[in-house]
Amino acid sequence: MDTMADTNSQESSILRQISALVTEERDLRERSEHRLTPEERKRIRALDVELDQCWDLLRQRRARDEFDQDPGTAAVRPASEVEGYRQ
Repeated sequence: MDTMADTNSQESSILRQISALVTEERDLRERSEHRLTPEERKRIRALDVELDQCWDLLRQRRARDEFDQDPGTAAVRPASEVEGYRQ
């Protein structure tokens, strides 16, 4: 299989997931913060974590590719690790 095509396909999949998560988060945030249910607030927090994990995975894949390593070896890191990063 073409490694470049596979890499692009996997990155496209990650980017589609990011887009879907951002859309869901935006839709929830467009509602007044005071009118959100506790479940909706909890979901926004979960979306933030998922987005951080997706972006981290994408960065890992791109860094591995840049340094001639297999981007397929990148893996989703635990929320506790990703959330501990400084921005």
